[in-house]
Amino acid sequence: MSSPPPSSDRGASARRVPLTTADIESALHDGLDAVLSSRRTPTDAAERIAVLDRPAQDFVLHWVSVIARTSPELAFQFAAAAGAALRVLDAQAAERWIVGAMDAYDRDGLHAGGTAVADWQAFTGHHTDTAVSFESAAQVLRLFVQGLSGRPMAVEPAARAWTDTECIYLPPLLARYATTQENFLLYKGTAALLWAQSRYGTYNADLAAAVAPFDDPARALALLNALETVRLEACIARALPGLAADIEALSRDDLHDPRVSRLREPSASVHDSIALTHELYADPPLFESLYPSVLDPEGAAAARAARIAREKSAFQAALARMLEARTEAGEPAPAFTLEARSTDENAPAQHSALRLDESPVETPAEMARLMASIRQDLGDIPEDYLVPSGAGAAASAEAAEDPGDLAEPARIYDEWDYQRRHYRRNWCHVREHEVEPGEAEFVTSTVRKYAGRIAQLKRTFELMRVEERVLKRQADGDGLDFDALVDAYADMKQGAEVPSLVFTRRQRAERDLAVMFMIDMSGSTKGWINDAEREALVMLCEALEALGDRYAIYGFSGVTRKHCQVFRVKGFDEPYGDEVRGRIAGIEPQDYTRMGAAIRHLTALLGAVDARTRLLITLSDGRPDDFSDNYRGEYGIEDTRRALVEAHRAGVKPFCITIDREAHDYLPRMYGAARWALVDDVAKLPVKVAEIYARLTL
Repeated sequence: MSSPPPSSDRGASARRVPLTTADIESALHDGLDAVLSSRRTPTDAAERIAVLDRPAQDFVLHWVSVIARTSPELAFQFAAAAGAALRVLDAQAAERWIVGAMDAYDRDGLHAGGTAVADWQAFTGHHTDTAVSFESAAQVLRLFVQGLSGRPMAVEPAARAWTDTECIYLPPLLARYATTQENFLLYKGTAALLWAQSRYGTYNADLAAAVAPFDDPARALALLNALETVRLEACIARALPGLAADIEALSRDDLHDPRVSRLREPSASVHDSIALTHELYADPPLFESLYPSVLDPEGAAAARAARIAREKSAFQAALARMLEARTEAGEPAPAFTLEARSTDENAPAQHSALRLDESPVETPAEMARLMASIRQDLGDIPEDYLVPSGAGAAASAEAAEDPGDLAEPARIYDEWDYQRRHYRRNWCHVREHEVEPGEAEFVTSTVRKYAGRIAQLKRTFELMRVEERVLKRQADGDGLDFDALVDAYADMKQGAEVPSLVFTRRQRAERDLAVMFMIDMSGSTKGWINDAEREALVMLCEALEALGDRYAIYGFSGVTRKHCQVFRVKGFDEPYGDEVRGRIAGIEPQDYTRMGAAIRHLTALLGAVDARTRLLITLSDGRPDDFSDNYRGEYGIEDTRRALVEAHRAGVKPFCITIDREAHDYLPRMYGAARWALVDDVAKLPVKVAEIYARLTL
């Protein structure tokens, strides 16, 4: 029998002793109480977890508690599966499995999350050492899809590979092949296939209705998927021959049944695949698909229907705007027609020449993209689309308010969940708006009120216009370099040649700076805080005109993750003129203070500016906050902190100016001890903001 460990090691030894079934069941009861009942107990799960070693048990219980904060039901399903999964998966694979399931829950609800939990075997690939994760391949895949023709498509992770015709969803891990290169190529091929489903009209037929008459619709849908894969591979081979050749090199069981040869013809469509499904259902060809993709008729139909309605409204609104610009008052309205010319016999979309009373009219680039997207869904522009909206301006406004409007699409960002220690993928939807102009008198009165201070700031800023550097050890200059003189004297004493580089010279360089002002427009700024913010911006802009720095101003607010908003007051390329002055006057309180998404969006805008120094200066009256999604408290603080870390890594220097007297409780955690300033008197805010800016940019 081995001797007991020394007393100093007894605690660590105890932590390594596996928990008993009773201990685990008790812990599960605490975390899953909301979904347990007399018939539904964690006993079976506890027994399976009890056979694991202690680190694995701790791992399971930790994730049960984390998942339960989001969904106790999903946590229960995870606990039931974890005992078997953790006997096979290593820690990294297990974590990818769990986070993928939670992402599926976030995106598509409990059914999708539960399906992902049950599918843990997908993470037990035979070649885990050469596996490729979605995270590692995502950037390349997004660039690849971006370069393909057709409407733009997002690329995101999911428990299964599929597309809703607007986003390509790929599994979190591929480990089918023995080399990393082959597994990455499988990712690329799967992305191309799903792009082709949208580009070449897989969902332009009602697939749910097509398989409904069969005795086993799921089996019919799987056969239809296989047949569509044959058709689409032929389309890909014609459009992307290089990729097709690479994919053919992968080990696979191809489908060479002569009964499907007609699907490889350029004229083949999804209707041919449906017809073959009926013909071959009783005697299907043997085919093991290379791709891990599935068809989802319901999911794609919903996205497609919403897009068709949205694009019809946007198209008719655009026609109305064109008509208003070309028609004089009192004249009869001319009629629009289309002249279609095919540019690619293999693609459903055609080049369309828009005509107005038989005369060709120039089609703006955005309009052309909209028309191509409509043709991709419908094969042609229907006649009823050519009727302009009754009120062009009103229709345009309605289209702009639509979250899916092509002119104002949502930018989607991840959000950090500190409890999961992972991002919630594609969680926040950010839309840009332009601030509606307010009363010009506000700016005039502010300039009059602070005339003396603005003049003083202009003089200060004029002195800052150029940066001055002192160059040492120069052959000539306007001063002596005493360090160089000391070295020269020592050389002279030793009999060495005395160097002549003993002067200093002042060199002036133009400032290379870009600054983004991020203004809190949450509801809590209502009243004199809002007035102080606007006065501060007027003072800054008036003084900055003397300095010449590149700067932009955006407000931010939001309510829930689906409605995060940033409001453009001044872009980097816009002059400070009457329009910008009007927008400053029009800044009004909105909703809540969901900061993380706004920081990520404005960091991206700032990162696109070519400057040696980039500053993100936030002006806020309180801590991050939103009434839902658990964003209040530590969650919001940690997400904002992570967004600021991301900004710093992107070469952006953040700073916060706040009037919240409790800021010391959270701002040091978010910004660091020296990257924030408290203005404890709102009345002093306009002057202090300008002074802090001068100090930050010296």
